[in-house]
Amino acid sequence: MLFNWLGDRMEKNECMGTVDEMPDSGLSVLFTERMNKINYAIRDLVEEAKKIECTGRKVDLKLNIGDPIMFDFKPPKVMLKAHAKALRENKSFYADSQGVIELREAIVHKEKRWNNVKGLDSCDILITNGVSEAAQFLSAAIIDRNSKALVDGPGYPLYTTLTEFYGGEAIYYLKDESRGWQPDIEDIEKKIKNNPKIKYLLSINPNNPTGAVLGKKTQKEILNLAGQHNLILVSDEVYDHMTYGDNARFYSMGSLADDIPVVLFNGFSKGYLVPGWRLGYAAFVNPDEKLNLLKEEMLKLARSRLCANTPAQYACISALMGEHEHVPEVNQKLKKRANLSYKRLNEIDGLSATKPDGAFYIFPKIEQGVGANSIWKSDKEFVLDLLKEKGVLTVHGSGFGGNVGPHFRIAFLPKPDVLNEAYDRIEDFMKNRLKE
Repeated sequence: MLFNWLGDRMEKNECMGTVDEMPDSGLSVLFTERMNKINYAIRDLVEEAKKIECTGRKVDLKLNIGDPIMFDFKPPKVMLKAHAKALRENKSFYADSQGVIELREAIVHKEKRWNNVKGLDSCDILITNGVSEAAQFLSAAIIDRNSKALVDGPGYPLYTTLTEFYGGEAIYYLKDESRGWQPDIEDIEKKIKNNPKIKYLLSINPNNPTGAVLGKKTQKEILNLAGQHNLILVSDEVYDHMTYGDNARFYSMGSLADDIPVVLFNGFSKGYLVPGWRLGYAAFVNPDEKLNLLKEEMLKLARSRLCANTPAQYACISALMGEHEHVPEVNQKLKKRANLSYKRLNEIDGLSATKPDGAFYIFPKIEQGVGANSIWKSDKEFVLDLLKEKGVLTVHGSGFGGNVGPHFRIAFLPKPDVLNEAYDRIEDFMKNRLKE
């Protein structure tokens, strides 16, 4: 049986104002309606920080973007040496659009050895310019007007943006904050039944923005729903190596899938600490070859953009084939910073937080002060006020979707002393605002 989906640019920066601020050039007719759908909360807040810095004030505590390299994390040395070697050997040519065969074979090895995903071969791997491009290829291939995607809310906002950009609608399934942000299986099933035009079901594990790690039972229930309703299951696993909770364990959806097709998204930005290299991949767990057409459509798009970063592709092979010695040290740092963040935030009046088990984010709830007749009308007003008052840059929770009430996201990547300074400022900010 074929899947039910078969059938039927401009970035703001300090040099350019917002669209509303730009003079009418007479060329507005050139811009498409879909450009109005482009929103990306994580980076959009950076523009507000730049405006403050242009006045001469500091925004010195930036906890908004998940970039480990900006702090005390370093890529594995074997990757840096391999990258230099690739450049010396003039491996800067256009590579195969699907990705160099050696890297695709190394990904098969990595997924089998470390994530217990069996049955893949190099033809099942597509190398992309980051996971973002894999998500873009997916949406371009299967989302059109009146189609829908069932995504987790709160969840990484790119999937919603791309769905809407291509004319579709993102529907959020519920997650239970009281259970560590685990998905509500009954809500997923209800929304699948009520929305026959859903093209794919998304899982992000470990999760951005909540830091949740899905339980094995929950994952199997999600897989079963995808199988029962003939949906493509997309599993974003870019934080697969970053699991440190006392009782948490990462399982790849591909290792649990049996006869259910799954598209795995993964990459090198997080677990291998090279976000600027912009290298990711899609792996098609493809029993009964049900994903063949989707894979070919995504390959068409890959051919149209020529190839992913060639030297970086060669550089990543050695890391995938190695022993991943860097992972325990990274997770030790993250666990310490997660515990510190959880403790400090829960000590601040008006805030509460669920303890993260993976990735490097915590998603505090704003318990007081947000509402129609309160201090802040929204969590976006809250983070903007915090930014202007204390120079602490975070991201508003509503930017991640899901309608879960006022929250904000913190990337707890800085060293503990920097985090403590940030939490001191947040605590002082809350004390002052709540007593006004």
